[in-house]
Amino acid sequence: MAEHRPGGFAEWVVPAAVGREAAVMRLMALDSRGELDSAHVRLTASALDVSERTVWNWVAVARREGRLSARAPSRVGVSADLRARLAVWGGNVAAVHRELTAEAAAAGTPDAVPSLRTLQRAVRQDLSAGERAGLKGGEAARRRFDVYGKRPPTHRNACWEGDHKRIPVRVSLDGAVVCPWVTWFIDVASKVIVGVAVTPHQPARDAVLAALRTGISRQEPYGPFGGLPGRVRVDRGKDFLSRAVSRALGAFAVPVDDLPAYKPYRKGTVEALNGAVEEMLLVSLPGYTRRARPAQAYRPDLVEDLLPYPDFVKVLLDWVAWWNTEHRPAGLTSGCTPAQAWEADPAPVEDVPEERLAFFALEDDGRIRKITTNGVSWRRRAYIADWMAGHVGTRVRLRYLPHFDGRIEVFSTEGWGRHLGSAYLAEAATPDQRRALSRVRESRARALKADLKAAEKLRRTRYTAITTAAVPGRRRTETSSEARAEIVRAQAVDLAARALPDLIPPREPPAGWARPRPRPGTSSAPKRGPGTVVPADTTDTEPGSGSRE
Repeated sequence: MAEHRPGGFAEWVVPAAVGREAAVMRLMALDSRGELDSAHVRLTASALDVSERTVWNWVAVARREGRLSARAPSRVGVSADLRARLAVWGGNVAAVHRELTAEAAAAGTPDAVPSLRTLQRAVRQDLSAGERAGLKGGEAARRRFDVYGKRPPTHRNACWEGDHKRIPVRVSLDGAVVCPWVTWFIDVASKVIVGVAVTPHQPARDAVLAALRTGISRQEPYGPFGGLPGRVRVDRGKDFLSRAVSRALGAFAVPVDDLPAYKPYRKGTVEALNGAVEEMLLVSLPGYTRRARPAQAYRPDLVEDLLPYPDFVKVLLDWVAWWNTEHRPAGLTSGCTPAQAWEADPAPVEDVPEERLAFFALEDDGRIRKITTNGVSWRRRAYIADWMAGHVGTRVRLRYLPHFDGRIEVFSTEGWGRHLGSAYLAEAATPDQRRALSRVRESRARALKADLKAAEKLRRTRYTAITTAAVPGRRRTETSSEARAEIVRAQAVDLAARALPDLIPPREPPAGWARPRPRPGTSSAPKRGPGTVVPADTTDTEPGSGSRE
C-alpha cells in the first residue's frame, strides 16, 4: 500500500498482516541455525512498519505454537441455508434475521442467533456485490457487476449479429394500434447496420430472411453496405434457427452461431444498437410507451395523434441511414462514422449475383405439380401467370416466401430446375395481370394462325387462269438456279447417291493360303465379292502341313 510522506512523495509499505507470514518464516529459519539477532528483527520491523517488540512477539508465538500468521478470529459465515433464506427474502438481511430470531425464540434458544450487525457483516464478507444484487434484482442485476472482455478486432463482414426488438411505440395501422417489431443485422467491425426488416406484429422467419436479403444485396436501394458475411451470431431464437434460415445461409456456406439464451453480452454489438435506437429516436416519437408521466392517471395517446405505420417505417429507416453515415459510435477508432470505417477497411467484399440472390429466402414446396387450365394449384388455391399459356401439362416445382401466399416462383423439373416465372393468386390477380394473360393467349393464337396459313400455301399448288383449251401453268415459275438447288437438296438426303461406287476391291490372297473346300452339292466356283477368298485346288496343301485327305 502507498503511504504518503512529506514532500508529496508516496512510499510503498508492505502491510504487516500480509508480510508477517513470510517474514516470520525467514526469521525462524535463521533462529534454527542460531543466526537470529536484533539486526534481523530491526530490519523486519522497519520493512513492515511495526515495532521491534511486535516482531519478537511473532517469533515467540512461532517458537511456542508453530503458528506463522495471526489467529483468524471466529465469525459467523453464510451457509447454504442462509443463502436460501436470503433468496426467499430478496436479499433482505433484516427480514432473515427476524425470521431466525422468531424460530430461535420458539425453540427456546434465543441466544443462538447472532446480532443483526454480525449477520450483515457476514453477508458483506461472504457474498460479492454481484451476488447480493442478484438476490435482490435477479440475473439482470447481478450481470451488471460482471467483467466482460472484448473480442479481438476483425475486418468488415467477418461477423454479423442479428436480433429482434419490440419497438415500444404505438403506431396506427388500418385503424388499429400496434407496436411494431424490427429485425436487423449489424456488422461487428464497422458498426454498419446492413439489413433491416419491420413487421407490425411479432416477426417470424420471413422477417429474418428479408433482413438478410437486404443485408447481402448491395444493389439499390440497399447498398453500398453488405455482401456475404463470414458468420452470423444470433441468440437461441426459433426464427433465427429455423430450417429456412439455415438452408438459405448454408447455400452460401455461412455458419450460424447459436449463442446461449439469456446472455445478451455474447452479442453485445446488436444489443447496444437496441438500446441506442430507443434512447436516440424512439423516446421522442408520439406513442412512446415508456415515457415518464405525471402522477395522474395514465391516458394513452389518441389514435389520431399516433404515427401511421408507413410514416413510422420511414422515420426508422431515415434513422438507420443517419446512424450509418453521420453518427460516430464510441467503439470506432479516430471518431469516424460507420460508413467511413466501412470504406477504410481494406478487406474484400464478396458479392452474390443478383440472379442467385433473387430466390434467396424462398422455401421449396417439395412436391411435383402440373400446370392445368386453371394454373398451378398450391394450398387449394389457383395461381396463374401470363407465361403459363401453352404450357398445360408441364410438370413443375414451386418455391415460396414463408408466411406469404400472394406470389410463388415456378421452376422446371428437368435439368437443374430452370426458373419458368412467377405466378400470382388467381383470386387476387390485378386487372393488369389478367390483361397480360389474355394478351399472351391472343398472341399465341395469332402466331399459330400465321404458321398454319404459311403451311397451307406450301401445301397447295395454284395455277393460272386460262381462256383457251390448254394445260394451265403454275402461278409461280421456278428459275433454273432454284431447280438446281432443289436437286442438290434432294441428293443430300439420297443415301444411294451418297454411296461409294469407286471403292477399291481387295487384292487376291497369296497362293500359299489355305482355301475353303467346297461342300458337296455346291458349285465349285463360289461367287466372288469384295473380300472373298478364292478357294484353292483340293490337292493343294499348306506348306509343312501334310495332305488334306
